[in-house]
Amino acid sequence: MDPLPVHDPKLDFLHLVQSLEGEFAGKQALLEVKGGQDRAILVSVTSASRTEAEASMEELTELAYSSGIAVAERIIQRQQKINPKYLLGRGKLSELVLRALQLGVDLLIFDQDLNPSQVRSITDFTELRVIDRTQLILDIFAQRAKSREGKIQVEMAQLKYMLPRLVLKDDALSRLTGGIGGRGPGETKLEINRRRVRDRIARLEKQLQQVRKQRGQRRGLRLRAGLPIISIVGYTNAGKSTLLNTLTHSKEQVEDRLFATLDPASRRLRFPRDQEAIITDTVGFIRDLPSDLKEAFGATLEELRHADLLLHVIDISNPMFEEQMKAVEELLEELDLHLIPMLRIFNKVDLVQDQGYLQNLCKRNGAIGVSALNGDNLTSLVEAMEKRLPMVPTGSRSHPTFH
Repeated sequence: MDPLPVHDPKLDFLHLVQSLEGEFAGKQALLEVKGGQDRAILVSVTSASRTEAEASMEELTELAYSSGIAVAERIIQRQQKINPKYLLGRGKLSELVLRALQLGVDLLIFDQDLNPSQVRSITDFTELRVIDRTQLILDIFAQRAKSREGKIQVEMAQLKYMLPRLVLKDDALSRLTGGIGGRGPGETKLEINRRRVRDRIARLEKQLQQVRKQRGQRRGLRLRAGLPIISIVGYTNAGKSTLLNTLTHSKEQVEDRLFATLDPASRRLRFPRDQEAIITDTVGFIRDLPSDLKEAFGATLEELRHADLLLHVIDISNPMFEEQMKAVEELLEELDLHLIPMLRIFNKVDLVQDQGYLQNLCKRNGAIGVSALNGDNLTSLVEAMEKRLPMVPTGSRSHPTFH
């Protein structure tokens, strides 16, 4: 627009505002969303390399998709020194607010974990809802948990994540219920909420102990049956459930989404030489898995401790497969599971064009290449599994029913 004289501004402000709103509405229409679906801008503020930042952002995008969120835009800002209050600089944050208005976005998702003061500062500045990577993962787990055990574990993780964020004032100003010095108004609303959360966590821990006891009894049945146990592990969305379905001709739910499987499933597997085993699918791993989730899903991961063989399923078609493989095996070592015999499986070989490159990768990593979806090379996998399993005499087996 041309400059206007200050003393005589001939400008129709109403028309200007209406035209701007029309342009904003036109921009918003470019992003089609289902009714009630959240629009979000994904933000990553990191000092890591561009390649690492983009890979992590790609994973955050998949997490958002798995949670049913429409991603309007992705922003990566690499900084040597991260702003401790806002992560982004104030100028960049102002640009982000304007972009959110243009795209009709009401949610910001940060790839980094935010502390309570950062969440408050960014929310106050932008007036948008703000969540971080951990909250997004917890939301997906809450949507997907079907079993009683899964729901208990998810709620515990959510409450443990929430508890330190229920801090609005200094503890020195707190008042306890009852007793000398505590009469009068009693507890503050904040302290009541915190006490209720702690009480709820304690009740959930008792329920989880009961569930673990029942799981232990079922595991005892399997051990008494004398059947070797195979556990499928791997990065989320690597194709673990598809492999279980193909090997056992079962129909576990399969989706091309992160964390499609949360509740473990066990099936009986019969080998060609009349050897039998129990094969178990487990929850997928992910880089930087929140510590509260590791602790909450301890009962699920306990199943792995009694395995005779771990099948590590790796999505060979993913450009970051080496980082994902390393993340899973580091977590297994952290859980003291690295001494259990493990067989690496490069899955989705049908999506790899260069077969010579694939053969070299398999040889270098001691892996077997398969396609769980198409059934390619499953014969070699079954033979390798059978060789690594302890032999069980046919007459010593009983035949309990597993679900």
